[in-house]
Order: sequence, then structure tokens, then C-alpha cells
Amino acid sequence: MDGKKLEYKGGVALKEIEKLTEKADEVQEAILKEIIMQNGETEYLSKYMKGSKDVEEFKFHVPVINYKDVCPYIQRIADGEDSSLITGHLVTEMLCSSGTSAGEPKLMPSIAEDLDRRTFVYNLIMPIMNQYIPGLDEGKAMFLYFIKAEMSTPCGLPARTVLTSYYKSKHFKCRTRDAFNDFTSPDQAILCKDSNQSMYCQLLSGLVHRHQVLRLGAVFASAFLRAISFLERNWGRLCNDIRRGDLDPTITDPECRSCMSMVLTSPNPCLADEIEEICANPSWKGILCHLWPRATYIEAVVTGSMAQYIPALEYYSEGKLPLVCTMYASSECYFGVNLKPLCDPAEVAFTLLPNMCYFEFIHLGDNGTWLVDIDEEERVPNDKLVKLVNVRLGSYYELVVTTFA
Repeated sequence: MDGKKLEYKGGVALKEIEKLTEKADEVQEAILKEIIMQNGETEYLSKYMKGSKDVEEFKFHVPVINYKDVCPYIQRIADGEDSSLITGHLVTEMLCSSGTSAGEPKLMPSIAEDLDRRTFVYNLIMPIMNQYIPGLDEGKAMFLYFIKAEMSTPCGLPARTVLTSYYKSKHFKCRTRDAFNDFTSPDQAILCKDSNQSMYCQLLSGLVHRHQVLRLGAVFASAFLRAISFLERNWGRLCNDIRRGDLDPTITDPECRSCMSMVLTSPNPCLADEIEEICANPSWKGILCHLWPRATYIEAVVTGSMAQYIPALEYYSEGKLPLVCTMYASSECYFGVNLKPLCDPAEVAFTLLPNMCYFEFIHLGDNGTWLVDIDEEERVPNDKLVKLVNVRLGSYYELVVTTFA
């Protein structure tokens, strides 16, 4: 990916979305050609294409597969064999999916440039949001981000979630700072391995900056609600820290203590009293608007299984803060963005970005059932796949992706 695109901001980013989607077919064909050129010599593709790097040969001969079909190749790489089994680039890490296979997380091989693609999508979010809510560069975002414990494969490759991968990468830690991405949480608190200490420090930072916060959120609605529950149990301690200007001694992580010394620069009893009065109210209905009076929306995934948390979020915001779902992503690949982020959560739609991977679709029936009569062990016929530009409004499809890794 062109490194300059990682720095796209404002109108330039919006023009790039327009350019990509206007020429989706052309971009998709170029992406597939690039994938085949990079990976044509791999053991996996050679098995089907006999050295050919022709796009039509790929579409005709390479089958649609499930994870179990490629799992043996992934496991061989995890055990120490060469990345060239399935990719022309070095596999730098394995991403653990949130879904499981026989009780185990799926392992998705990832290459270095995958981080470029994820960063590109992240950089599109604020230009999109700023069209609908101007002035987001005049305050801070209290986004609660967390890393998860990681493992190692037998050959020493890190195995971690896609979000942990991003937060620990230079793309996040060495990102260009700008007014649109001014987070209340210090990076050291986000990267703390102890989730309780991380949560404590991030909430404390958000409360210290309560009058500057314009945006609230977490990656998933469930995580944001966990933060509210944590606040209910710990607001007294947090207020004491603000009142004294000193971090609670139970926070022992050295990086957290160091970064929080820059947040708690002096005692602030007036701020502590404000927060205490709000949190001591028997009803927490609308608590988010009371604690962060300038907040304009809550950003979190509220689609799919996360939709069950919408009523709770609306209770704590008294229905005054839009619930914004900005992007569509997975461990395998980041797919697209929501170009109408203030829509009702039930009407969220994502625009697929044709430069992320090669997209194809399996046409389903009106109720999401399979139209193709196949057994679980059989292949989906390649001639039944629908290109991105040929999908029809109102139809149901299963998404098929061909990625660089």
C-alpha cells in the first residue's frame, strides 16, 4: 500500500473513498492481480495454478475454502516451516480470532503490510465523522482501549488479537498526533497488561479531562458497559485520587504510575466534589451526559451480537448520545466503513473498500438460506461467485475474501 495514503486526512481522505468506490471494479481487479503476483509461487497456489499468474486462471481453478482447509498450512508455519507455504511475504504474527474452531481460536497469518491497510481504514474515520459533527478537533476522546494477553506459536511467532496487534505496533505507538485524535488515555495505560489497572487509569484520565471530552467509546459496546460497571464500584477511589492529586497505591504497574503522574499534576478537590455529587445520585440514568457534558456521541460496535447492549447504553446516556458504529472489520481483514455514522444502529450499512482485499459473494435466498445445493464437505462452485460490483440491492450474500496473507 502507498505509504502516503496512511497519512490521508480531511477532504483528501474523503476524495480517496470516492475515487476507490467509483472505480471499484478496476481497483478490485488490480488488487487480485497484485495478490496473485505476490503469492503465485507459494505451495498453496502452485497446487492449483501450476505457476500461472493469470487472474482468470485463479478464478477458475482456486476453490472457495473454509478455515479447516487452510488450517494445516497455517499450523505448519506456526510450527516453524516457511511462510512461502501460503504467502509470498514473511508471516510476522498470527492473529487469534474471536470465533473458535473446536474450542480453539482460529489463527490468521498476518504480514507486515496488513498493518498499513488497517491504519488506512482507521485514518478514514475522523474525516467521515467530521462531516456530521464539526469541531471534534476542539476537545478530547475518551476511548477505552485494552490489550489482551498474547501467546507464542511453537516457532516463536506472536499469537494475539488483531486489536492487540495494532495497539502494540508502531502504527499506533508512533502515530502522528493531531487534534482529531487527542485521547484522554495515555498509551501506557492502554498497553498495560493488567486490565483492571488499565481500566482504572483510563477512567481516571477521562474524569480528570471531563470538561474537554467530546467523544466516548470503546471498540465493543460490551466493553464500554464493563467500564460503567467498573466506575460504579470504584468512583469513590477515583474521586479520592483527584482530590489528593495522587494515584491510588493499589495501581502498581510502573508505566501506569509514570504516565498518571502527568495526569494528576496537583490536587483538585473542586473537580472531585463535582464528580462525587454526580456519582452519588441513586439513579445513574443519563450518567454519561452528566459526567461528560460536552460528549456528542458514543462510538462502539453495536451491530450483530452487540445489539443486545443498546438499551443499556441508551439508559446511561438518556438517549441523548447517538450510538456510532464506524467500521466493519475482522481478524482476517478490515473490510469497510460506515459513511452515515449517525444512522440508527438497526440501519447501519458499511461501504466495502475495494483496496482492502478481493471480495466475492455467494448469493443466498431471501431468508439467508443457501441457494446452491451443496453438502458441507463440497465446494462452492466458482461460477456461482458474484463480483463486488455485481451484487444487487436487497439480496442476501455470504462474503468471500481473498487476502494478501
